[in-house]
Amino acid sequence: MADARETQLLVIGAGPGGYPAALHAADHGMKVLLVDEGAKLGGVCLNRGCIPSKALLHAAKIVREAHEAAEIGLTFGEPKLDLEKLRTFVQTKVVGKLTGGIAMLCKGRGVETLTGHATFTGPNTVTVGETTVKFEKCIIATGGVPAVPKMFQINDDRVMDSTAALLLPDVPKTMLVIGGGYIGLEIGSIYAALGTKVTVVEFLDCLLSMADKDLVKPLETKLRKEFENIYLSTKVTGVKATPAGIVASLEGKDVPAELTFDRVLVSVGRRPNSADLGLDKVGLEVDAKGFLTVDAQRRTRVAHISAIGDIAGEPGLAHKATAEARVAVEAIIGEPAEWNPRAIPAVIFTDPEIAWAGLSEKDAAAQNVPHDVLKFPWAASGRAVALNITNGLTKMLVDPETKRVLGVGIVGSGAGEMIAESVLAIEMGAVARDVLESIHPHPTLSETVMESAELAYGAATHVAKPKRLAK
Repeated sequence: MADARETQLLVIGAGPGGYPAALHAADHGMKVLLVDEGAKLGGVCLNRGCIPSKALLHAAKIVREAHEAAEIGLTFGEPKLDLEKLRTFVQTKVVGKLTGGIAMLCKGRGVETLTGHATFTGPNTVTVGETTVKFEKCIIATGGVPAVPKMFQINDDRVMDSTAALLLPDVPKTMLVIGGGYIGLEIGSIYAALGTKVTVVEFLDCLLSMADKDLVKPLETKLRKEFENIYLSTKVTGVKATPAGIVASLEGKDVPAELTFDRVLVSVGRRPNSADLGLDKVGLEVDAKGFLTVDAQRRTRVAHISAIGDIAGEPGLAHKATAEARVAVEAIIGEPAEWNPRAIPAVIFTDPEIAWAGLSEKDAAAQNVPHDVLKFPWAASGRAVALNITNGLTKMLVDPETKRVLGVGIVGSGAGEMIAESVLAIEMGAVARDVLESIHPHPTLSETVMESAELAYGAATHVAKPKRLAK
């Protein structure tokens, strides 16, 4: 028998945008219904992306550090992998615990949940299976999915997207990673640490094309030692299944025409999950990339329907979706909210990590923004030397006249944890002296941010010959 429900706010998608939006609205007294296709709340990020990958990257880092400890006089036995126990840790103790926590939060705040695919049937109605939901306001937060070009869709489970790869079906002897972006390198690093010979093929002439080259260089140097091969300016023209493995055809200078792998990871990007929503029923349509257009309050052109997260435009980052959730809800309840961040941090959780916020050097040059670049090498950091991680770099971009902080980039251990200070500095309109005169604890890696700021004034305690900048 058909079910019917009514709600003030319908949230479609329970990922890092959707469930915070639902909880925030409930905290403001709204009646909220949260709909998601997954059996567990949390979306891709929690169930099949950010969280499981970081748990596995932690395991990979332990393996790596056990090997690297020999450099400082500590030798451990070869790590023994219990694959089933590792899977259980990730899926039960990490993912399961967090998804259960979200369910408890929703129950405690009075947020109703419904499992299924929501499809618009009119301006104020959706169907979810046999249930019809009538709503006053709606937030679309359906997230994104891995993009897998048709040439790689050969109906063989040895060809994986990121979702399948993070389930650790096995530890293959060899694996091809198609795409040198952050997803491919993070997952490739996991498998390499567990014993797989990993080959990366990237169509462009560099890894991590979105990041500045000087930040990528220390990572690439390390990965070239850990991976079997990294082929740049190379295209995978096709894959075919054989009993011996997946045969990949390559096209590029000085690369083999064909290579055979036990498994292939396709990591060429993600696309917004905007199909099959019935958007035409409410007068909405997506752009050529699948995004919905939204205003500063995250409203679509249909005023009572908002969109946040991956479906509302780039960057496709979980923390961007969470921040948009607050703006969207506050706009719905009539508060003067606006989406206008100066800095959305990006973090690549490889080893070493790469993080940046605000203007990158690449973006500043492309936009003709006047800037000075202040670089502090971790070889001059006492903490980095003590930890034997001197391949890092912290750099700051400042306005040449005012010394206002425009952007910060970091490569090195813990870069993702360190970048938040710089996000705050950029959002507050801080100048380099504000950062310099904020006393940082010693000895810490965070001091490298302070010492980068010191370079804005033509001197730095631990740089031998700092570049003199215009006053």
